[in-house]
Amino acid sequence: MFKPEGIVTPILTALDDNQRFNAGAYRDFIDYLINAGVHGIFTLGTNGEFYAFDRAEKLEIIKETVKHVNGRVPVYAGTGGITTKETIEFSKEVQDLGVDLLSVISPYFIQVSQDDLYRHFSQVAEAVNLPILMYNIPARTGNNIDYTTVKKLAKYENIIGIKDSSGNFDNSLKYIENTDPRLSVMAGNDSLILWTLLAGGTGAISGCSNVFPELMVEIYEQWKQGNFEKANEAQKKIRAFRNVMAKGNPNSVVKRAAQLRGHNVGIAKEPSNCANNPAIDQALLEVFEYYK
Repeated sequence: MFKPEGIVTPILTALDDNQRFNAGAYRDFIDYLINAGVHGIFTLGTNGEFYAFDRAEKLEIIKETVKHVNGRVPVYAGTGGITTKETIEFSKEVQDLGVDLLSVISPYFIQVSQDDLYRHFSQVAEAVNLPILMYNIPARTGNNIDYTTVKKLAKYENIIGIKDSSGNFDNSLKYIENTDPRLSVMAGNDSLILWTLLAGGTGAISGCSNVFPELMVEIYEQWKQGNFEKANEAQKKIRAFRNVMAKGNPNSVVKRAAQLRGHNVGIAKEPSNCANNPAIDQALLEVFEYYK
């Protein structure tokens, strides 16, 4: 079974001036990230603005991702929705497009219990054949996937791990220590990449790698080689950028940063694009100077 590991980029979805998918710019950005050493491309994650596209647009983006990556690194695709029915239907469509793994976010907007979450992920796992990485981001969904639920869901062989974007390291530790050792735990908070690896995690789905891919890859590669001090130096360097991300919608700030770095990704979809915020632009430019 596929094992998620390393630094995987939840790639920004390039848009044109009319906020439509810009396939050419997207292909260029894929090449940039792969050449920088990332270990996977995750299309339609939070940084890819999955919430902002309709079904047809999502399918177009996923097809373009698979075609252009062309096997150079694994492709992850976000297929989660609010209801179990829509998640299953979309996941079944996507599983035949050549992706390596489905990322399934917990239901959002609605309040659900742990029993509801168990039924949701169970039904998705039974309906598809591809590996599934669960996605926990309670700040956005309003629902935290408890480690006890993850432990129960480990009975499904195609549920192979979880991305934890809770920002609560104890939550990640519970996944690592108290579920099933075969499950991969991926950091979803870039401040916790090294600590997740040291605790037994397998890598990170790193939003910051859209802007500083070499730096994020260095955290993983230095850890893998046993160079803790160098890995920690790289980990600490990302703090300045993380501080700027807190000044707005985080994934919109990431997209603005990539744009200011010269990548033709366009701005985030309205209404949260950070494009007319001089304070954020100035803070980002100062961060770029810091990394020179």
